[in-house]
Amino acid sequence: MRVVAVGGKAFVTGFVLSGVSGEYVSTPSAALEKIEALSKDSTVGLVMVSDDVAKPIQDQLTALRAKKAIPLIYEVPGPGRSNTGPC
Repeated sequence: MRVVAVGGKAFVTGFVLSGVSGEYVSTPSAALEKIEALSKDSTVGLVMVSDDVAKPIQDQLTALRAKKAIPLIYEVPGPGRSNTGPC
């Protein structure tokens, strides 16, 4: 199964350089469209989404996760950001 990174250029480029597929998006709505399309692709097992584009579409991502277990949709801190949430 494929792994795909979705986010801004700096976020995606880091993953692409390590061999992961990537989709550049500039807005949360564009990210949601891309993630919905990827969720219909049976070859995709993991979608890593930059937290800056995921935060505004959190409710839609939660609904999408509830409908399908695969692909796993995982939020990752973007470049220069840190995860300050609970452990």
